[in-house]
Amino acid sequence: MAKKTPLMEQYKVIKAQYQDAILFFRLGDFYEMFYEDAITTSRELELTLTGKNAGDGEKAPMCGVPFHAAEIYVYRLIQKGYKVAICEQLEDPKVSKGLVKRGVVRIITPGTILYENSIADKSNNYLIYVYESSRNLAVTMADVSTGECWWGLWDKKKERSDFFDMLSVYSPSEAILEVSDDFYNVLENFTGTSLGGCLLSRYADIDNTISIPNEIMELDCVEVVHAYQGLSGYLKEVMKTAVSSFYTVMPLRQDCTLTLSEECLRNLEITRNMRDGGRKGTLLDVLDYTHTAMGARLLKRWLERPLTDVNQIILRQDGIQELVSHTTEMTVLEELLSQIFDFERILTRIETNTTSPKDLLALKASLKILPTIKERLQGASSIILKNVNKNIHVHGTIYELLDRSMNENGTGNIKDGRYIKEGYNAELDELRSVKKNSQQWIANMELSEKEKTGITKLKIGFNNVFGYYFEIPHSNKIPIPDYYIRKQTLVNAERYVTPELKEFEIKALSAKEKTEALELKIYQEIKAQIRPDIPAMQRTARALASLDCLVSLARAAATDRYVRPSIIGGQHGTISIKDGRHPMVEKANKSRIFVPNDTELNHISQELLIITGPNMAGKSTYMRQVAVLVIMAQIGSFIPAGEAVFSPVDKIFTRVGATDDIATGQSTFMVEMNEVSRILRGATKNSLILLDEIGRGTSTYDGMSIARAVVEYIDKHIHAYTLFATHYHELSTMALHSESIKNYTVSVKERGKDIIFLRRIVPGSADRSYGIHVARLAGLPADLLVRAEQILEGLEANDGKNAKDGAIPIQEDTPMNLFNSSIITELANVDVMSMTPIEAMDMLFRLSNEAKEGR
Repeated sequence: MAKKTPLMEQYKVIKAQYQDAILFFRLGDFYEMFYEDAITTSRELELTLTGKNAGDGEKAPMCGVPFHAAEIYVYRLIQKGYKVAICEQLEDPKVSKGLVKRGVVRIITPGTILYENSIADKSNNYLIYVYESSRNLAVTMADVSTGECWWGLWDKKKERSDFFDMLSVYSPSEAILEVSDDFYNVLENFTGTSLGGCLLSRYADIDNTISIPNEIMELDCVEVVHAYQGLSGYLKEVMKTAVSSFYTVMPLRQDCTLTLSEECLRNLEITRNMRDGGRKGTLLDVLDYTHTAMGARLLKRWLERPLTDVNQIILRQDGIQELVSHTTEMTVLEELLSQIFDFERILTRIETNTTSPKDLLALKASLKILPTIKERLQGASSIILKNVNKNIHVHGTIYELLDRSMNENGTGNIKDGRYIKEGYNAELDELRSVKKNSQQWIANMELSEKEKTGITKLKIGFNNVFGYYFEIPHSNKIPIPDYYIRKQTLVNAERYVTPELKEFEIKALSAKEKTEALELKIYQEIKAQIRPDIPAMQRTARALASLDCLVSLARAAATDRYVRPSIIGGQHGTISIKDGRHPMVEKANKSRIFVPNDTELNHISQELLIITGPNMAGKSTYMRQVAVLVIMAQIGSFIPAGEAVFSPVDKIFTRVGATDDIATGQSTFMVEMNEVSRILRGATKNSLILLDEIGRGTSTYDGMSIARAVVEYIDKHIHAYTLFATHYHELSTMALHSESIKNYTVSVKERGKDIIFLRRIVPGSADRSYGIHVARLAGLPADLLVRAEQILEGLEANDGKNAKDGAIPIQEDTPMNLFNSSIITELANVDVMSMTPIEAMDMLFRLSNEAKEGR
């Protein structure tokens, strides 16, 4: 076997330990990649692929990147789904003998990347650990960049869909799995189709020596403890540092928060739009007037997890009300918050030793603002603002340390030096003086040599190869002194050294190296002094984030004319909205007047609204509007309405839109039925359900049968607040048989064959669907529309008989009151509550088909 060079032998040994990562191997001023890593990296980053002698004639593929610019290259690889192992020189090449000792100092993964510009400021970057036991799925999830951690526990049979909802809502960038092969395959398929870009890894090396936070120990749940130890052990392995305790450990599932499914967040466009998954046009985009990255991240979490506790909602409302009532103070707070850097993440970088001097300057600038913020909050009357003020500390000791030590006029970059302030360390000042005086010494020596030799074009230069030298151009006619020693010949000049210049060089370079080493040592000592105060400063950061969110919601209320809704508890719940407006639609169409609408839902007389009317008239917008206003109210926000009263809902379900699920081979109708089934299983009396056009994906009578049965099931067994939009205007007869069902329609104005949508939701029902009118608005060919009208006239005239003149025939034996005959007769004798929703659907299909066949 060919013998490798010592360097390549060293590389092979280290690479063998990190087969699943691309190894960045430090060689001087570059990180080099070899063999397969080089081929992969050159392809992914479009780098030039070269080769290096590996021994015995073998040439190893090689590519590299400058070490000082490595962050951008690492980030690009992480974005493409790779892990990167950073292998550094562990010895100073100048003093080490033989091969420099090297080792991996950190593994960078999507969930552990901490580079300042590599993770979105306004979003969390989640890393999740999933542990599958015989019964449960235990999860710990962390944002390493902020020091926060969450835990959760799901019954893997009964709550499996809720677990996948959690994954969709939080969209972790990396998942560490300790699960069975079968469940790993399920997760792999799910992340590939629903998350995209989430890196999956298997890990089961539990470190029992890791201390468990009290919040986890008090749960008395072995599975959650196991998941926490697994997460902490993984972080310890990849980050190569002693794992510190997470400063915040919270439950993912809380009784006082509203459960929002991934479908709900998507359909309502709460934090991501349906167009490209971005923020533009979302509720988050409308409400986000935050001035700090910390506040922006927290506001997103508030929207993903609204409150259900009446008192907590009112506390937020009181804080927002106080800010709205004192706009001058609010403006001052906004100006102060805009000067706060993202020191929540800066503190994590300090702790993991990945920070730069400019981070400490940013921390200092942020701490400087805190006393003024506390002063402005001193007179607050609302409980929530008082608590915020109580939890903001000024951290005077740390500020004074940074003020004394960090040089604001420096570049903030380690390689440039001069980031420690003069006067902080006497030894450093002395070395800098030597370095500064040496520059003057050089200037004096150059002048002296010119006078002594008569060579006026002589100048002193420096490079890393030869050190200091005298450079004399060839055009010089004056003899070179004997004590000048030739060092290098150039095209246009000669370079020389003298004993005196070499002696100075030794002193000067020694001072430079000592200055750099001492300055770095002092910098590390400053960070060491900060670390004990990090937990307290993280608490301050969270309090500032809360303040920023409250100010943001207050600014949205003041800017967009929002009102404070009343939040009430009790058994007789209600959703009552007067002149409600859709916040995103209103914001996107400022040039148009938004037509407001009322909504009344309660458990006394009006639980379920059947909404009929043509397409494009505003049914879907109206339904979404109600749900969006509920979410706004339950995060404590004011809402776009004349007035409103809400009882908090426990869940929101949305069946809106029609799409295939190609990845799993499900048709539009099957997707619809699965979602309806899930709604019927999970909804309670205190839930809000939005159902849009149930039954469109199958035949008319099948669809109508299912739609009616779903309405009856919700009305008789669930009693949830429900908005049911449909083209089956025949369903409006259901209001005659139930006190809780009411009919509403979208008003339209007809002018001949044209219609105008008035966008008003009014009591009553539509007697037709206006489909041809909408087709005319869409610009379909005139002869096609004429033919469509002829077919419609034939259908309506024959009402079930074979149509004349080419009209589509209708089966004679399928009466429109089918619901009140065979289906309802059999349903009356069935214990529907003992059936699953899917079993009920199957039964409905069978009954519908039997009815059409005359059986």
